[in-house]
Amino acid sequence: MRKSRAAITGVHGYVPPDVLSNAELAKMVDTSDEWIVERTGIKERRILKGKGLGTSHMGAQAVEALLAKTATSPEEIDLLICATTTPDFVFPSTANLICEMCGIRSVGSFDVQAACSGFIYALTIAAQFIENGKSRKIVVVGADKMSAIIDYTDRATCVLFGDGAGAVLLEPNNKFGIIDTLISSDGSGMPHLHQKAGGSRMPPTAETVAKRLHYVHQEGAAVYKFAVARMAEVAGELMKRNRLNGDDVDWLVPHQANRRIIEATAERMKLPAERVMVTIQKFGNTTAATIPLCLWDYEHRLKAGDRLILAAFGGGFTWGGAYLTWAYDSQ
Repeated sequence: MRKSRAAITGVHGYVPPDVLSNAELAKMVDTSDEWIVERTGIKERRILKGKGLGTSHMGAQAVEALLAKTATSPEEIDLLICATTTPDFVFPSTANLICEMCGIRSVGSFDVQAACSGFIYALTIAAQFIENGKSRKIVVVGADKMSAIIDYTDRATCVLFGDGAGAVLLEPNNKFGIIDTLISSDGSGMPHLHQKAGGSRMPPTAETVAKRLHYVHQEGAAVYKFAVARMAEVAGELMKRNRLNGDDVDWLVPHQANRRIIEATAERMKLPAERVMVTIQKFGNTTAATIPLCLWDYEHRLKAGDRLILAAFGGGFTWGGAYLTWAYDSQ
């Protein structure tokens, strides 16, 4: 008898109501709609506003809607994992806070930090709990409030990022589900994409705040080069290991960092644009939330048995991918 796989049996997303358009950004920094669209493909992004609202607020919104949509009670959840780079606090974990807000009690919950690859990392971990029979229902969340760590005087980074959250429900399935995953990292990439201050190496001080060291630092050219190579590499390796060619893949679900990166990855996989999920134009780069938001946005177009390749690249550097078959027809 074949071992059960971890299958995605539901997905839901949440994006804040406040839209930050390219035209509004052009009033804040020296940029334009044309400049942003040409280089990134982004038209607008969502920003979480409101006193005391952190990443957990968006994650909880996505999880509550997911539970309602799948007719799952909080008591049925065995484990909740949250992938995030922007936790509400150093501790407790954002996963703990989401559980409390959603009425999920007395279960394991923890955060995964792998930057933009975080959702793939969390999915990989969660799948093993399903496969070994330790858990029956697991919620995996990808959520980030990037507006909290973005310098809105820096044209190179402020145009890229938005806020959002997505959540999936994983359950055992004997026919469909996650077939293969791959995660990797290279710490030598740290200088090209990181947040300089705020951790134990450089704790917050008045000086670090004055020097604006608590914002995302990115060297775009280096990141672009590595992202294209690694996302294509991980997708290609998954296809090779599972004897797939471009015609066998129904959907590429790429991390939404930059439209050029998405297009370059698809081209190397020999996939046409109509089989690539793209939401960057309306959500921007929501870091760990981009892949679940893609699945949520395209859910109505997915059918049971569809073969998906998920691929992501993030700061650190980290990268990862997953090959899965979709488990249900959308309603």
